[in-house]
Amino acid sequence: MRAIRFEATGGPEVLQVVEIDTPAPRPGQVLVRHKAIGLNFIDTYHRSGLYPVKLPCIPGGEAAGEVEAVGEGVSRFKVGDRVAYAGGFGAYGEANAVPEARLVRVPDSLGTDVAAAALLKGMTVEFLLRRTYPVKAGETILVHAAAGGVGQIMVQWAKALGAEVIATVGTQEKAARALELGADHAIILGQQDVAEEVRRITGGTGVPVAYDSVGKATFEGTLKSVARRGLIVSFGNASGPPDPVPPGRLSQAGSLYLTRPTLFDYIATPEELDATAEALWDVMLSGAVKVQVGQTFPLAEARKAHEALESRSTIGATLLIP
Repeated sequence: MRAIRFEATGGPEVLQVVEIDTPAPRPGQVLVRHKAIGLNFIDTYHRSGLYPVKLPCIPGGEAAGEVEAVGEGVSRFKVGDRVAYAGGFGAYGEANAVPEARLVRVPDSLGTDVAAAALLKGMTVEFLLRRTYPVKAGETILVHAAAGGVGQIMVQWAKALGAEVIATVGTQEKAARALELGADHAIILGQQDVAEEVRRITGGTGVPVAYDSVGKATFEGTLKSVARRGLIVSFGNASGPPDPVPPGRLSQAGSLYLTRPTLFDYIATPEELDATAEALWDVMLSGAVKVQVGQTFPLAEARKAHEALESRSTIGATLLIP
């Protein structure tokens, strides 16, 4: 089968198209024949070396397709089941052998392309909005990168929870998209001062929670946007990791809280994974959250896909198609 692999970390140019043997599922594993592969910013962190990985590496942790074979002891899935998974490695290929405990069923009424575009990002939004900080109706929240794959889902889901959403984006086009999705306010990074705008919108108090996946470029503005005893949720480094924050700085800014959560601590068991995925499928099937596949690339053009993602020229989710 064809796959994308890198043997050294670096820029998108290290991604190579290779021919490898299709893996055979070991005990407890399921062989998934991919229909669509989700592209996520964490893939670029693995490729660049920001998050160290064992080399050589076939990147990618999100895909959807059909069960082609099952290993010994597998009981939750059978050949022909429509499934999706998030986490691990090996998704940048035509197939992948995945532990049974990482798979979820895809509802019959949901396309595999949408499932691949939504699962990792949507489960991330679920734990951020419902468990890291349970957003309540009437609260005003700050969402960075609101036109990105995670951001678009977060804006819609937060509105379904009854929140007022302040969105930040990189361009006027992306601002229009965020507002179209339901954001109440859109701030264009580089053209407007985020903290000033947030304080103006909130009557000077700031927001009780800010969700920051951008990192270095936005963190200072995020810190200045949060209300007294509020929470900064730093969950990504699209512009690079934020500078270190002395604990005293959080005190000076209003006794703030800072957390750096990861999805996999919230889906640590099959039961947690199933519950999280079900919450996502439910909100999507209700129509409250619509997932936009903004662009697709053939699997062989993974390098171009990474270049587009890192240049912040993508809107919504990006898929690789085997």
